[in-house]
Amino acid sequence: MSTSVNSAAPSLQAPPRHGREVMDERLLNPISTGELERRWAAVRKTMAERNIDALVMQNNNDWLGGYVRWFTDTPLSNGYPRSVIFPASDLMIVVDMGPRGARRRINGDDAANRGVGEMIFTPAFTSVSYTDEYQAELVAQELRGYRTIGWIGSGAMPHRFVTRIERELAGQTTFVDATDFIDRLKAIKSEEEKDLIRKAAQMQDEIFNRLLRKIRPDMTGNDITALAQYEGRLLGSEQGLFLGSSAPLGQASRFLDRHLQARALKPGEHFTLLIENNGPGGFYTEIARTIVLGKASNELIDGFETMKEAQAHTLRLLKPGASCAAIAQSRDDYMRSCKLPPELRLYAHGQGYDLVERPLIRCDEGMTIERHMNLAVHPGYETASIFAVICDNYLIESDSAGDCLHKTPKQVFEI
Repeated sequence: MSTSVNSAAPSLQAPPRHGREVMDERLLNPISTGELERRWAAVRKTMAERNIDALVMQNNNDWLGGYVRWFTDTPLSNGYPRSVIFPASDLMIVVDMGPRGARRRINGDDAANRGVGEMIFTPAFTSVSYTDEYQAELVAQELRGYRTIGWIGSGAMPHRFVTRIERELAGQTTFVDATDFIDRLKAIKSEEEKDLIRKAAQMQDEIFNRLLRKIRPDMTGNDITALAQYEGRLLGSEQGLFLGSSAPLGQASRFLDRHLQARALKPGEHFTLLIENNGPGGFYTEIARTIVLGKASNELIDGFETMKEAQAHTLRLLKPGASCAAIAQSRDDYMRSCKLPPELRLYAHGQGYDLVERPLIRCDEGMTIERHMNLAVHPGYETASIFAVICDNYLIESDSAGDCLHKTPKQVFEI
């Protein structure tokens, strides 16, 4: 609980007041302080109801590591871990990459680390096993005195990080899993968050439109996805996935990652593309369409139209209070009625600061649909001759899914 500075440790002094203006200029699309305060207040209300004194989280990437960003508006990248302690009635404490023993007291007065009272540093790397407990040791020291501590997403944390903290505080502290209630709070989007989600979808529409004007024969899959990433960065994106591949008509054009994108697109062939990058402010949406350099086959068009109807089938069921498991079962029944396979992975899910967040439209999801959720719906199926898919995002409104956030026409594109 203590945030006192060890006088023997090196100190990183907070920047002078005039430096704050410079930092404000450098921040790329920050969330408002009012929005952060809304989140903190909602969390602390639930913590009080459950008698939780502090929460602990750690993330190390910006694809499936959205907890830290939701609390701090700081993205994570390149596998470097950042641990955060969120007390019920005090400023946050952050343990981050930096010089061993260094501390920086900022008292909530730092544009890039709003709500943070102190930052503590240590040179720990997820690729170097003997540093696995470096952050854990510091977090455990700061947690002494707290009676009940809630883990957020502990299943994604390094095993030794969790066990070291629990061992250090054994007999003094009770640990509980707080992930479920945080997941629900994250899933219900505020007006500011919904506005940023709409901007992400608009950005992806523009990326796809620019690609249609620039895609040419002999471009490799890597050329096409690199262009999508480039255009996204110009429009305010930070991170994302760009999957796709080319194939002759009559062969499946699958979502493949960059190391399998060396093949060149030829006249008459098709390319299936998924653009799943975050937009200004860090919120994810995703869009998938198929492009043909020439005329599409009837099989390709028919497969796409079937998946467009499968998407519409799910949209009719996305109503507040609906069971995610029941929606998934209905979708599988629909696919079987079309003599197509049921979903064995995931075809619809929430999105926010994570590529995939709850709720999942799947048989094992306990959440129900609620207003203001952001859902990606991407039904698809694959055979040897076709990969049929469509993907778009929707916000849940008062009684149903609202209008499609993506305005790119739902069609196979012939160019």
